[in-house]
Amino acid sequence: MRRLVVIDAPSNLGLRPPTEGSVPGCYKLAGALREQRLVQRLGAYEGGVVVPPRYDRGDWREGDGVFNAEAIAAYTRKLADRIEHHVRAGDFPVVLGGDCSIQLGASLALRRIGRYGLAVIDGSADFRHPGNSDRVGAAGGEELALATGRGQRDLTDLEGLQPYLRDEDVRVFGIRDYDDERAELTELKIMNATVGEIREWGAEELTGAVVQSLEVPVTGGFWVHLDADALDPSVMPAVDSPDPGGLLPDELAPLLRALVRSERCVGFNLTIYDPDLDPDGSCAALLADILQAAFTGP
Repeated sequence: MRRLVVIDAPSNLGLRPPTEGSVPGCYKLAGALREQRLVQRLGAYEGGVVVPPRYDRGDWREGDGVFNAEAIAAYTRKLADRIEHHVRAGDFPVVLGGDCSIQLGASLALRRIGRYGLAVIDGSADFRHPGNSDRVGAAGGEELALATGRGQRDLTDLEGLQPYLRDEDVRVFGIRDYDDERAELTELKIMNATVGEIREWGAEELTGAVVQSLEVPVTGGFWVHLDADALDPSVMPAVDSPDPGGLLPDELAPLLRALVRSERCVGFNLTIYDPDLDPDGSCAALLADILQAAFTGP
C-alpha cells in the first residue's frame, strides 16, 4: 500500500449545535483517535492539522441557506490544498474529521486533478438540498448533494468546478432501510445499498462487485467517506444522529477493507464521531480497531 498520511480536519462547521450556546463536539474526533495511537498502529506518516475557522452561526435563521457557508467554502479550499498535495505525491491521505462537510475538501481536491468517484459508507445519504427539502442549513447533512452540484453556488461551484462528483461515479452503502432520500438516489441512478441489502447479499460479495464498478478507467480512482453513524447505536452511540438499524462492526469491516485496499482508492476520511458522547473512550477504541483492521490487518 502507498504511504499513509494522517491529516486532522477538525471542522464542526456543518452541524447544528447540540444545545443552545454550545458547539458540536466532533471537532475532537482526531484527538480521540490519536489517543488510541492510530497513527502508530497504521504505520502512518504525520500530515498535520488543517485548522478550521471559528464556529459562529451569527444571526442565521431557518430559510437563510447553509449556515457557516463562507467559512465552509474557505475551509474546503484549504483542506483541498492539503489533500491535493498528497494525492499528487502518490500518498494515501487518511483524513480525520470533523463533520461530513469535510468531504467537500476531498471532492474539490480530486476534481482539480481530474474525474474521481466516491464510495460513501453512511447511515444516511446526506442528500438534502433545496429541491427536496425546506430545511436546508447544515452542510453536514447535505454534503453529497453539494458535491454533486445541488445547492447554493458558493458551495457547489468553488473555482468553477461544479460538480465535483458526477452522479454515476458515486456509490452509497449502509443507509438505513427507511431512509427517505433513497428513492431520489435510485431515480438519479446513484448506486446505493441499505443495511438490509448488505446483509442479504453479503458485505464481501457486494463490495467486490461495487469496487469493480469503481475501478473503471474513465475515472482516476475513488475516495472513501466513512461516517461513524453507519454503525448501529448499540455499538456507536457517540454520534449526533444515533438511528437504529445500522451496521455492526463485523459487517462494516469487510466493506471498508475491500474499498480502501483497492489499488484505485486514493484516500479516506472519517467523520461524525463525537468524543463528548463517549466518556469512557470505548467508541474511539472501536473505531481505531476497525481502521487498523481495514488498513493493516490480514
